[in-house]
Amino acid sequence: MPAATYNIIAEQGATFSQTILYTDASETPIDLTNYTAEMHVRTAVASASTIIELSTGDSSIILDGVNGTIELAITATDMSDIPAAKYYYDLELYGENDLIIRLIEGRFTVKAEVTRQ
Repeated sequence: MPAATYNIIAEQGATFSQTILYTDASETPIDLTNYTAEMHVRTAVASASTIIELSTGDSSIILDGVNGTIELAITATDMSDIPAAKYYYDLELYGENDLIIRLIEGRFTVKAEVTRQ
């Protein structure tokens, strides 16, 4: 099945947090036990460099096993370093037997911060 398109809007300088529920066609949560995940944000789909990377390895992505939830988190400090612009991203899940699922993809828009400390 192709990845779902989901456009994300994040705010420069603010903590970013997003929860995704991964379910099957009957809305039953998919067990994410033994999965890992990565998400890359880039200026262009073909760009070699990333703006930011999230992963289960650094706990910026947390998978909640049998509940099927995926928590994405970017600190306010890291969001402050991202220039306001429109980017591209995708989120991939990695399972047993070399299984790779591109779950979602789309635009990752960072809105400019007006109030700065």
